[in-house]
Amino acid sequence: MKIGNFSKGAKVVAIAAAMVVTGTVAQAQSVNLTGSGASFPFPLYSAWFKDFGQKTGIQVNYQAKGSGGGIEDFTNGVVDFAASDAAMSEEELAKIEGGVVMLPMTAGEIVLAYNLDGVSELKLPRDVYPKIFLGEITKWNDAEIAAANEGVELPDETITVVVRSDSSGTNFNFTNHLSAISSDFESKVGGGKTVPWPNASNFVAAPGNQGITATIKQTPGAIGYIEYGYAQQTNTPYAMLENQAGNFVKAGPEAGSAALASAELDENNVAFIVDPAGDDSYPIATFTWMMFYKDAGQDAAKVDALKQMIEYGLTTGQTMADKLGYIPLPENVVETDKKSMEEIGG
Repeated sequence: MKIGNFSKGAKVVAIAAAMVVTGTVAQAQSVNLTGSGASFPFPLYSAWFKDFGQKTGIQVNYQAKGSGGGIEDFTNGVVDFAASDAAMSEEELAKIEGGVVMLPMTAGEIVLAYNLDGVSELKLPRDVYPKIFLGEITKWNDAEIAAANEGVELPDETITVVVRSDSSGTNFNFTNHLSAISSDFESKVGGGKTVPWPNASNFVAAPGNQGITATIKQTPGAIGYIEYGYAQQTNTPYAMLENQAGNFVKAGPEAGSAALASAELDENNVAFIVDPAGDDSYPIATFTWMMFYKDAGQDAAKVDALKQMIEYGLTTGQTMADKLGYIPLPENVVETDKKSMEEIGG
């Protein structure tokens, strides 16, 4: 669908709306948990909640409707927890009576996935890929792309740029990275969960990581930004990106861990890494958070179930991360989370 015309996106929207995971209940249950938000960690959370449900009988219903939608649900008090790749802002936190506990639960990398027949390896310099998302480079055989890919036969084909149509934490992290490495991008588009993308004929929009992935797969010549695990699971090629040190790096567990190495959480357990240093660091990596109510008036059984779910995610859940395309949390972050979760429920 073209920017500003979403009528052709019904099928993709339907896919996104169907992204609801339910933990399998192996035992009689007395507590159900409901959450919503980020699509970025959905494949990992889906695996967690299924296994957690089988082991505990606690059913977790999670709807991957995007980080902005999850924060909205959390603010309206219609979920037990939310998930977002963009930690809540001070303004958003102020709307929650009783306070919020934010916990980084996993981390991942954002890759530039593409659909280019016959091109299995592609390098994109850091002064080039912002121009693609500014609509300034529009052909795959552009001289600036060709210069970084000697020997690769790039087609004389229009680049279809796929961007998010919904309020998105993946969008937040990707556009803040582009703003950090390109003053032109910062001044013309900027960073945020939603941004004013160029109103260009080669830009299309889709909801969720799953919607972007599906659109890239269906559109020859397309490029878009998705979580690494989505590219892995759908066998979608993704580019090597030039990092701050000038090295071309491919996303993966080692490059992602190198990017997180310098992160320091603040008093709200928040750290954004918009342009990580280090020879081996992949340039676009982020934590992703779950949000819980501090309010002491919550049902005690539900608070206990939430803490069981968090404990599972910080222990057994971390062992699943690498296989599904995510970065296991550093040990110091796990310990910080375990202390902070005691604040849930007062």
